[in-house]
Amino acid sequence: MFKASLIIIVLAASHYAHAAPAPWANVSSSAPASIPTHGTAVAASPTVPSPAPVPMITNGTAIAASLKTSPSVADRFNELLTDGNGTLLTGEALRELTVFDFNNQSPAPGAKGGSILLATIDNFPILEALGISGAVSIFEPCGLNIPHLHPRASELLTVIEGVLDTGFVQELGFNAEVATQLGKLQATVFPMGSMHYQQNPTCKPAIFVAALNNEDPGRSDIATSFWSLPADVIDAALGFPETIGGDNIEAWRAHLPVNLAAGVDSCLKMCGLSK
Repeated sequence: MFKASLIIIVLAASHYAHAAPAPWANVSSSAPASIPTHGTAVAASPTVPSPAPVPMITNGTAIAASLKTSPSVADRFNELLTDGNGTLLTGEALRELTVFDFNNQSPAPGAKGGSILLATIDNFPILEALGISGAVSIFEPCGLNIPHLHPRASELLTVIEGVLDTGFVQELGFNAEVATQLGKLQATVFPMGSMHYQQNPTCKPAIFVAALNNEDPGRSDIATSFWSLPADVIDAALGFPETIGGDNIEAWRAHLPVNLAAGVDSCLKMCGLSK
């Protein structure tokens, strides 16, 4: 009896195995069995309108100065973001105080290599006492953010488009250049007070965003600051055997680049550009 039953079970199993394939037999292994691979309508994505532009605050310095006198954080935000009676501002009035629009940037007068816009307490007063600021910079081909330093902030810089060569130099005792190249979504740091630069070595635009750990980081351009010194001090510092001369000094000063400059010569030549 046992053997007969076993034979029947084996025959039944064999018949089932050669029957029509299971419903999941033809489903691609790349798709879960529970998800149909065809015949399902795809819902159209809802259309979300682009946010409206936000104008730059024109009296940011005065607002920030007033906020400095607020005795507490709550008092500061009440002064900035309410109507004076404790009711939160709404609509564009609130948006203009809480949204910074980096689309407002444009090249500085005389700048040839691109543009940079920094959000600080002067133009975005909500940053008062928050210990942070931020920048977005757009580099034209071969654009150079000339060597500079931030006296009150360290910087975390992230490339979001293109390629940038960067470098920084610290203080005496560790004054070798720390140089690197960044691609899309790669970041580096520039310690507080370190002299640093960024340069686009390609013939395509590049963009970075940067965060700084002070709402008033400051900026000092190395060349501009150096050539602002008296001529005899510059002579002595550079070790020239003869003085440069007053006319020569002024000629140098007149040609100093502004923030985003066009350089380096090899890049300009490669891209068919001129200074």
